[in-house]
Amino acid sequence: MSTQSAPPTRRITINELKRMKERGEKIAMVTAYDATAARLVGAAGVDVVLVGDSLGMVVQGHDSTLPVTLDQMVYHSAMVRRGLARSGAAAHLVGDLPFGSYQASADEAVKAAMRMVSEGGVEAVKLEGGSDYAEVVRRVVRAGVPVMGHIGLTPQSVHKLGGYVVQGKDAERAQQLLQDARTLEAAGCYAIVLECIPTELARVISGQLKIPTIGIGAGPTCDGQVLVLTDLLGMDASFTPRFVKRFAELGGALTVAVGQYVAEVKARAFPADEHSFHSSAVRLVPVAEEPPEELPGVMGAPV
Repeated sequence: MSTQSAPPTRRITINELKRMKERGEKIAMVTAYDATAARLVGAAGVDVVLVGDSLGMVVQGHDSTLPVTLDQMVYHSAMVRRGLARSGAAAHLVGDLPFGSYQASADEAVKAAMRMVSEGGVEAVKLEGGSDYAEVVRRVVRAGVPVMGHIGLTPQSVHKLGGYVVQGKDAERAQQLLQDARTLEAAGCYAIVLECIPTELARVISGQLKIPTIGIGAGPTCDGQVLVLTDLLGMDASFTPRFVKRFAELGGALTVAVGQYVAEVKARAFPADEHSFHSSAVRLVPVAEEPPEELPGVMGAPV
């Protein structure tokens, strides 16, 4: 039997993602928001892990991503980085720039991106928006931080879009999204997320770009796919968008498991002897028949 250790896992970089597109290999991307989730998805072999500002809805309970702060994104990204390290995963780690961290100026965007890398441990950042943010992308890339674009349904612009609705259904808007994609590629994006756009438009965009496209609600013709972890695991039975496939139904299983725990605690069935520790050296101390004399100043005793 050989005693040689296995070679270290080769990390997935922005260059490898581009090569995956060139050879027609699909890219699997999933969100994670803490170390435990990161360890598990990393061990499953995902190519890209996204610390999404969707944590505002999934973790924090907001009805949008807008309240999420840069400090919170840095905090969660650092947890995910540690979880991936524990799993020995090769996954590429991307973190969202949250609302308000890059819209005001390119200078603020650069500072936010650098914090995400230096404190959060991400390898790249993702920002939402089309051609209007080309200069922001150029500045962040020039500062040494890779940028993943995001067009179509951009959740940080939910009020401007009039809700979470499919984008690019008419010819004019479709043409604008195609132009946005080309502009972002020219500005330096290494990949672009296409969210909630028609399959036909996603096919055109993916075919015209040299960089990978990652779809969510954009059909099967993108170079990769991304889903929110809790969605694909079936953690919320009330959330049933068309683009989500549930690969498990863990929400119901979790409720059943916790319910069984509660029942066994109430019935004194847990913990059983097998869950307890013993020591023959320990002797029970007899209970005093009379309560000890109260000490001055203790438990309301007079002083």
